[in-house]
Amino acid sequence: MQNNCPVCQGPLTTSVANLFDTRFGIDTEYKITKCVNCGLEQTAPQPDQAELNSLYEQYYNFSGESNTRYTKLRAKFINSFLYRFWLLIDGDISFQQKGGTGKLLDVGCNEGRGLEFFRNHGFVAEGLELNSKAAEVARAKGFTVYGSTLEGFSSGNTYDVIVLSNVLEHSLHPGLMLQHIHRLLNPDGQVWISCPNSRSWLRTVFGRFWINWHVPFHVVHFSPETLRALLKKSQFEISEMRQETPALWVSHSIIARLFAKPGQPTRQLRSAPLVASLILLVRCLFFPLMWLVNLTGRGDCLVVVARKI
Repeated sequence: MQNNCPVCQGPLTTSVANLFDTRFGIDTEYKITKCVNCGLEQTAPQPDQAELNSLYEQYYNFSGESNTRYTKLRAKFINSFLYRFWLLIDGDISFQQKGGTGKLLDVGCNEGRGLEFFRNHGFVAEGLELNSKAAEVARAKGFTVYGSTLEGFSSGNTYDVIVLSNVLEHSLHPGLMLQHIHRLLNPDGQVWISCPNSRSWLRTVFGRFWINWHVPFHVVHFSPETLRALLKKSQFEISEMRQETPALWVSHSIIARLFAKPGQPTRQLRSAPLVASLILLVRCLFFPLMWLVNLTGRGDCLVVVARKI
């Protein structure tokens, strides 16, 4: 169990109690602790790396799912003009519309959906993925994908951009992860980070049912201030920080509040008709509110571009 803040080593106090896994039904109670010095929050008790790897293999990792109703609808939508329009109005939290040139590494690339976007927008895109089944799917699309941890990764390449799309919050040692990112970047290279915002309005509205607690997989919970402090300590300078509130995340919090029970998987999160209907309802009805909370620092997702210094 982590007894001190991973950023400043300050003491911890409990900020949220009685949390449970609202997605997969892992039958353990968790809490959120907060550093009394810098305010960084993290999940407790924290599994060690071996336990976390086992949890990913059992509950989380891509297992080769294909040709289901859910995956067919998802693929059809992602490959359509409607998806590109959707990213414009809902927020691009995975950098799928961000163009550029040079060599890019997508950490945790899964089966390579993001790599396809990056390649189409000008990058020489490679991936890092521990899940062998997902990595093979990405390789079958023509991508170079390494099956290594970030800590042990050394291909002889350096990169102009490294992407951490909803990855940093999963790390037991986020500062160390950013040190390795720094090592792999070219001079003036960039890291692109997206992660949940611990100051989100949805946290206030849904309490322990906020989908982005995502215990125990979300280990660290960043606010704009704590993420900025960690990047500065890791020798990065933020060039862009914005906030988004994806309708999917709002919909998932609603579903968790309605259906999630301790020790039981919330199967409704995989119901394509239910999720799609809620997404459209949320985006149409609450657009002004979601736009406002993003501007006032209470958006659900932090989206950051930072330069190596």
